[in-house]
Order: sequence, then structure tokens, then C-alpha cells
Amino acid sequence: MAAPTPAAVDHFRLGLVLAVGSALSFGMSGPLAKSLMEAGWSPTAAVTARLAGGALLMAIYATLVTPGWARQALKHAKTVVAYGLIPIAGAQLFYYNAVAHLSVGVALLLEYTAPILVVAWLWATTRRRPSNLTLAGVALAVAGIMLVLNVFSGAHVNVVGVGWGLAAAVCAACYFMMSDRVNNTSADGDGLHPITLAAGGLVVGTAAVAVLGAAGVMPLRFTANDAVVAGWTTSWVVPVIALGLIPTAIAYTLGIMGIARLRPRFASLVCLSEVMFAVLAAWLLLGEAITATQAIGGAVVLIGLALARQGDRSERLDEAMWPDGPVEEWESGQTVGPR
Repeated sequence: MAAPTPAAVDHFRLGLVLAVGSALSFGMSGPLAKSLMEAGWSPTAAVTARLAGGALLMAIYATLVTPGWARQALKHAKTVVAYGLIPIAGAQLFYYNAVAHLSVGVALLLEYTAPILVVAWLWATTRRRPSNLTLAGVALAVAGIMLVLNVFSGAHVNVVGVGWGLAAAVCAACYFMMSDRVNNTSADGDGLHPITLAAGGLVVGTAAVAVLGAAGVMPLRFTANDAVVAGWTTSWVVPVIALGLIPTAIAYTLGIMGIARLRPRFASLVCLSEVMFAVLAAWLLLGEAITATQAIGGAVVLIGLALARQGDRSERLDEAMWPDGPVEEWESGQTVGPR
């Protein structure tokens, strides 16, 4: 096995920073949305506001940075629409339906089985068995998430809720696989730029969730009541703007860019850290205490990620793939991971 080149290592480090930044941003979603729901908003209304704000901010940013993003989105309309409907709108819709039938911990645990689905899908489609270290890392990471979410404390389960939760997991797995296909360098070429995918996907996702709410499929209730964030009473506008900016526009953009630099399998495991960031954000913004069990679970997740990362590096693949592939492939901005 060839030693990783400096450029390949830098490529990985940047991807890891972007993926962790995305997970940190996504982790702000729950506490911010909860502040709106405690102010009388329905979950669908909070999701609609979140996606609409993110879509507006991303459209403005995309227009400034990649002026041709709209044309590129239309050129790749099938991918953009699929991304907006499945990883964005679908994941939100299915998760909130799961919460309606299950405890939050169990619903989150089901959604975060996505890395297992990614590993299984790549195993089935590439016919390459993951290394024992990778499989051990997956198992440890999932076990750590169970401790972080404390799913065994007062959890209740029903079949309908489990179905919704697993559907959310499928959508989350699609997020990693679809984000892996973007081009990080081409803003106006044949490739699909991450900013274009994020902006176009959010526009499609917003429209889909809004239509479902307007049609009465899910309750759509807004209020003008003040919200409480980090112990401060503020206008509902503050958490709405924060939702659109941090866990939506920033999170999806960083996530797409990070996943395109990492293998989808490892990126999906890195994004498990979102749960830890969500617990931390709930402590900072909502005053929800972090227990010793959750802290231990966080450590277990990190150990699992380290094992999975080592397993990825130790695998000998038939085709050149990061970090052992030719550096020129990575400098071109194209991923060479499994398709």
C-alpha cells in the first residue's frame, strides 16, 4: 500500500474539517427549532421556516459566488430535485413523523443508522467487504450514540414510528451518497458545484414541505410569540434567521463540500458527531444537562470514528482511491470513491 501523499493528507484534513463543521452546524437545529415550538410553532412550520431561510440565504450567496448556479441547477435538474426531495425534505418529514410516534431518543437512533446503510450499500454494490476495523468502528459509534441519546431511559416503541425512523435513515444515507457526486472546483463546467446543489436542493425542499403543510398533510402553525434562546427572551425572528443560516445554509454547504472530499462511508460516521453537538447545543441554549452516560457515549463515538478511519486507511482496493490514489486525481477536485 502506497503511503499517503502530502496533498492527499491535506485533502482529507480539509474534508474532515468541513464535515465536522457541518455536523456542528446541524447540531444547532434541534435547540433552535425547539425554541420556536415552545413558542407555539408546529414542527412543520419550524421546518418550513428553516428551509425557506436557508434557501433564501443560499440563493443570495450562490448568485454572488457562482452567478451561473441557476442554469447549472436546471442542467442537473434531476439530481437537484432528487436531492431536495429526499435528503432535505424527506429526512425532515420522516423524522418528525417518527418523533410523533416514538421518544426523541429512539427516533434519532433510527435516523442515525444511516452509516450502517451506507456501509451495507457500498459493500453490496462494490462487492468489497469493509475491513474488520471499519465494521468495529461502525458498531462502536452506534453503541456510543445509544448512550448519548440514553434511549433505554423511558423509551417507547411502535411499529409505525419505527417505519418512519428507518425512512429518515434512508434519506440521510442518500444525503451522503448524493453529496459524494459533486465537483468541488467547477462552477460553470459540466460538474455539479456544491453551492449549486445546496441552493437548488433547499429551494426544492422548501417548496415540497410548504406544499405538504398547505395541503394539510402536516399541521402548519406559525405564531408571533417571543422565543427563549439561551435564557434570553427574544423575537421569533432571531431563531428563524439562525435556523436558516447555521443548521441549514452553512450546514448543507459544508457537508456537501466535506463529503465530496471524503469517502461517503467515513463521512457518514463523522457526521454522527452531530448528535454530540446537538446535546452540547441543548445544554448551552436550553439548559438541558449533560449526564455522565452521555459523556461516556461521546467518547465511545470518537473511538469508533478513529477505528473506522484506520480501517479505511488499511483497506487495499482494486482501484486507486484516496488516500493511496494518485494525487493528481484529488487535485482535480473529483472524488474517486465508489459510485
